[in-house]
Amino acid sequence: MKLTSLVPLLFLVPLLASCSEQKQVYIVYFGEHKGDKALHEIEEHHQSYLHSVKESEEGAKSSLLYSYKHSINGFAAELTPDEASKLEKLEEVISVIESHPRKYETHTTRSWEFVGLEEEETDGDEVQRPKNDVDDRFRVGRKFLKQAKHGDGIIVGVLDSGVWPESKSFSDKGMGPVPESWKGICQTGIAFNSSHCNRKIIGARYYVKGYEKYYGAFNVTANRDFLSPRDPDGHGSHTASTAVGRRVKGASALGGFAMGSASGGAPLARLAVYKACWAKPNQEKVDGNVCLQEDMLAAIDDAIGDGVHVISVSIGTTDPLPYSQDGIAIGALHAVKRNIVVAASAGNSGPKPGTLSNPAPWIITVGASTLDRVFVGGLVLGNGYTVKTESITAFKMDKFAPLVYAANVAVPGIALNNTSQCLPNSLKPELVNGKVVLCLRGAGSRIGKGMEVKRAGGVGMILGNSLANGNEIPSDSHFVATAAVTPTVVEKILDYIKTDKNPIAFIKPGTTVYKNQPAPLMTGFSSRGPNVVDPNILKPDITAPGLNILAAWSGADSPSKLWVDQRVADYNIYTGTSMSCPHVSGAIALLKAIHPKWSSAAIRSALMTTAWMTNDEKKPIQDISGLPANPFALGSGHFRPTKAADPGLVYDASYRAYLLYGCSVGFTNIDPTFKCPSKIPPGYNLNYPSISIPNLNRTVTVKRTVTNVGNGNSTSTYIFSARSPLGVSVKAKPSVLSFNRIGQKKRFKIMVTIRKDKMNVTEKGQYQFGWFSWTDKYHVVRSPIAISLA
Repeated sequence: MKLTSLVPLLFLVPLLASCSEQKQVYIVYFGEHKGDKALHEIEEHHQSYLHSVKESEEGAKSSLLYSYKHSINGFAAELTPDEASKLEKLEEVISVIESHPRKYETHTTRSWEFVGLEEEETDGDEVQRPKNDVDDRFRVGRKFLKQAKHGDGIIVGVLDSGVWPESKSFSDKGMGPVPESWKGICQTGIAFNSSHCNRKIIGARYYVKGYEKYYGAFNVTANRDFLSPRDPDGHGSHTASTAVGRRVKGASALGGFAMGSASGGAPLARLAVYKACWAKPNQEKVDGNVCLQEDMLAAIDDAIGDGVHVISVSIGTTDPLPYSQDGIAIGALHAVKRNIVVAASAGNSGPKPGTLSNPAPWIITVGASTLDRVFVGGLVLGNGYTVKTESITAFKMDKFAPLVYAANVAVPGIALNNTSQCLPNSLKPELVNGKVVLCLRGAGSRIGKGMEVKRAGGVGMILGNSLANGNEIPSDSHFVATAAVTPTVVEKILDYIKTDKNPIAFIKPGTTVYKNQPAPLMTGFSSRGPNVVDPNILKPDITAPGLNILAAWSGADSPSKLWVDQRVADYNIYTGTSMSCPHVSGAIALLKAIHPKWSSAAIRSALMTTAWMTNDEKKPIQDISGLPANPFALGSGHFRPTKAADPGLVYDASYRAYLLYGCSVGFTNIDPTFKCPSKIPPGYNLNYPSISIPNLNRTVTVKRTVTNVGNGNSTSTYIFSARSPLGVSVKAKPSVLSFNRIGQKKRFKIMVTIRKDKMNVTEKGQYQFGWFSWTDKYHVVRSPIAISLA
């Protein structure tokens, strides 16, 4: 079923006489529905608005793409800018959002074992068990999985590029009947029929109207996709199986890498597929999908109506958007009202600060870190220098070969700053044939560099990290023998090439190695805070494994995702915050199974306040710089699902609390039953499990409330402690909280004060970090703090 011989489609964009006549898709958003109306009445109501700006009723009907009816009140339609402007002026319209495919994109095993969730072997498999405290962690993990019934009864909706239903990860063998609460459908289409849904994949839908309006009528060949819920490129299957995939033994990538049992976090949870992301047409060599806001909002609206418990979104904006213009934020708020937990990826634009997406406080925003599995190969230079490298390529060298630097064998005319990058058609075959080429990261795709080396006749590639990449080594399925190395090693190789008349190199094949230390580390690509939409909310919330993750793949795409690659893989190793997000979504499913009455905010709080701040060497988790990572990289820390089941205290927040928070950022009039008060509280007073205060110039009092959920410990006393950010003091009033029943709430205030004796220590505008915690005999409830001085 692999798509072949796809013909590129050329788009001709006509020059219109007047931009006021140029139609495009807009989302018109009204907030919550007013009163009880039948679905057809809601659509008729939406069409009446279109009719008010269109010349005819037929024009109004034909322009409508989606009428959002279940929870979200709004519609998507093809409008001129003038028509959109008229609708935006109406009092009942909260926002009019111009759709554009460049705004959203997808953010692209051992990982569950790494966080302590390993299933117990029951069929005689020989497994080498860890010892001591790690052994205890696995015992706790198995107890946790049993308590959560492996997620049975929980429905996880995955908003992505679809699913490859034939994968063993989506088998329904041994699963019980579909939950009675389920209201969804199995939508059929090209290469996808009702038999592809089962007791595991209980629902599947696709949303293409926005995509077709932008790219034209769908064509399987030109669009390189299936007009159905089927996944054409692996991204959706990978994320879905990471969250809720069944346990599959003997899974590996590229013939043996990461060999073991692949499993999602909640393997007995049910999967609902919402395909709203599509292959980028006519860009065969470009990785990624395109996701239109109007399609995604329709998917979220249906997911809410279908009855999912969790929504996993490995999609985000390339540039952060205000909440009123962000389709994911809008949809997620409506989901949270119905106690559906929404997790979303932070993005892959790090380590530059202020780049993270999905920053709304009602979304659990997930960064990406590493696990303790690496794919170790080796590089040997002719001078005897030997270094361990990383590689998952199946190609091998059988002897030493001459070594060259890409910049020295580039064709004339290549821009000076690109000569080292091994970009397409940049290398001279007569200077590369039979040699190993040192290529540097920076511009172009990593796999594309190996393709260029192969095109020019090279037998191997050394892929060198730039300083921005640090020591983070993604593993890719390259087309030549490849060794990926750190910046320090790059310097040694360059020095060898410069000083030796006949430099040579040999690349050893990679093997899978576990318990590599230190782990976890923060990845360089994971998008960073501060939250540029509202710096009063600290983001990301948490981090989870996102580097070199093994999970299910699509049979319609190669492991490299490149058009020229004809290999097919059942499982593949992939990297991105797209991979870390479903780890947290799987953990949420388990927590929902154990605590079905917990709110979305309570689950977020439990995950955040119990997260790891230290690595497996019991030292602070490091950033790519080698220094301790700060909360703008890792949020509260690396997720620890087993601890989150019993957090002690939680910071809860209701739907109305989010509406009140919206007043502080101009996101208002969403619900007809709620009006902003005359005195609007500052955004930092939302009851959140972290604190962020930008431009501190006086003493600020932050209000918080905690709820006792302590796992049978109805009577408990918690004591406050803090490590204040540099230049300020952090104190709590009261500093002792006593509880005598489960569900009891206690309010407290935190006073953040500038220390006059430290005012000159920290630069104005530069963030400093710390934490505070509440501790009893059994729990440490920790929250990060970020402060900048005015």
